[in-house]
Amino acid sequence: MKISAVIFDLDGVIVSTDEYHYQAWKQISGQENIYFDRKINERLRGVSRMESLDIILSHSDKAYSESEKQQLALRKNDIYCELLNKLSPNDILPGVINLLISLKARDIKIAIGSSSKNTPFILEQIGLTANFDAIADGNCIKNSKPDPEVFLLAAKMLGVNPQECAVIEDAQAGIDAAKAAEMKAVGIGSAANCLNADMKLQDLTNLDIDQLLEVNEIRS
Repeated sequence: MKISAVIFDLDGVIVSTDEYHYQAWKQISGQENIYFDRKINERLRGVSRMESLDIILSHSDKAYSESEKQQLALRKNDIYCELLNKLSPNDILPGVINLLISLKARDIKIAIGSSSKNTPFILEQIGLTANFDAIADGNCIKNSKPDPEVFLLAAKMLGVNPQECAVIEDAQAGIDAAKAAEMKAVGIGSAANCLNADMKLQDLTNLDIDQLLEVNEIRS
């Protein structure tokens, strides 16, 4: 069985919105008088909005009701979405376009596998919606990474077996999710430090496609 599909995480792989997330959470934290810094922000990479909020609220002495949490999450997303209006194709990360073109030339299916509910808007802003054969995101899953649900859904949408998929991720939670789905895991950026990643790169500019499409023994 060979690799016949590549699934991309969105934030930090296709485009970086980390700074926008940070600014939005920083604003919410300030309004609630909760300490928040970039080290805490790193813990939010690859996890859902509500799970991110729980991490932030763990630094507060106040007990928040579910209703209050929902309101905070909505306020954060409003701020974040306003910042996303600044995105354009110029924000696509280095190496992405060439990789997408090369994969298409080899008839490799490509998909997005992201926990973000803002995935459709982000892809529209950067002009890449039509480039993907399938989009699995936070709007159609119940469990965020490290649960493998989003990657398994992407494979199902593409009509391929999970073992035929390679995942490109920039967060430990995403690498763990890929391995749980029995997929090849490629760690870039901070995920290049993940011990269980099958390939480790700083970015996509020098990715070896032949190596990417090789089947490795799956390590759990």
